[in-house]
Amino acid sequence: MATSALEESFKENPQSLQHILPIDFHLIQEVPNSHLWPNINNSPINHDEKNPNVPIIDLLAPNVVELIGHACRTLGIFQVVNHGVPLEFFDEAESQARRLFALPAEQKVKVVRSTSGATGYGTARITPFFSKFMWHEGFTIMDSPLDHAKELWPHDYQEFCDVMENYQKKMKALSFQLWLLILNYLQPSQEHLINSFEFTQALQLNSYPCCPNPNHALGLAPHTDSLFLTILHQTNNTKGLQILKKDQGWTSIAPISNDALIVNVGDLLHILSNGEFPSVYHRVLVDQTKHRVSLAYFFGPQVDSTIVPLVSFEKNVGVVVPKYRKVKVKEYLSLKAKHLEKVFSLIRY
Repeated sequence: MATSALEESFKENPQSLQHILPIDFHLIQEVPNSHLWPNINNSPINHDEKNPNVPIIDLLAPNVVELIGHACRTLGIFQVVNHGVPLEFFDEAESQARRLFALPAEQKVKVVRSTSGATGYGTARITPFFSKFMWHEGFTIMDSPLDHAKELWPHDYQEFCDVMENYQKKMKALSFQLWLLILNYLQPSQEHLINSFEFTQALQLNSYPCCPNPNHALGLAPHTDSLFLTILHQTNNTKGLQILKKDQGWTSIAPISNDALIVNVGDLLHILSNGEFPSVYHRVLVDQTKHRVSLAYFFGPQVDSTIVPLVSFEKNVGVVVPKYRKVKVKEYLSLKAKHLEKVFSLIRY
């Protein structure tokens, strides 16, 4: 099966197998030292908390452009409802994700991500930047998971493929809808920007097994996402995602319903907005009694695209100066693979 251009771009920054292969969580009775984080600053998660802590945006609202623009500008994250994706798509995708993660470790290792690859089973790509490992296992899909699915279920792979491909189609359509709304907010008079990018996608299935010591383990360490947008579905209406809020510290994001989706700004949209939209610094906590599964869909420009900050003329200010130099997506991904959160300083004017 041919690899996508996005997947090809990761080959220039290979990782060692020790940073890719998760431990066998089925066998763990206590958190090993390799996964023990000393200072998480974690307050207990209240699963009954009703405050979602981020804006909830109805995509059918008449002022949806202003609502999304304001959410992107102030926090870089929001939840969307009335997005048109039926609940059954989320239920089916979660069911198939749990089917995959429930497989024995010796089965999952058959589709482990290669050292220079981007798809398949493994830990988070940010793993090498931290001294401790994360309480997480993932499975990354770019377009079709056919080859990997055949390895996992030689005689029963089609349903997994159909569900994941359909999910990606739905998320791509929703992402493009959100992209047009955001673009309309950023530069409403520049219609030519609508066709200025070809797009790429990736779907990440995340598993956060029950953890014996959740106060000293992290599902995902603090990071930002790289592309334009991430659409996250948190299953089972349980919390785990936290964002770093200015003056408030780490704040849990409560899913308001099973079909509400969390949308956050990624690095490339931060650059395109000339720093107006913050790229959300976030992490994931784990739970002692609940095995959490989430679906993260990443949407962005093809790797050969060039991102040029959008600048405008502001009254009493004049022409706004670009904060970042123009950068090719492939170059940016390569820089981030080497420097993680220091990457912005390398392209800032």
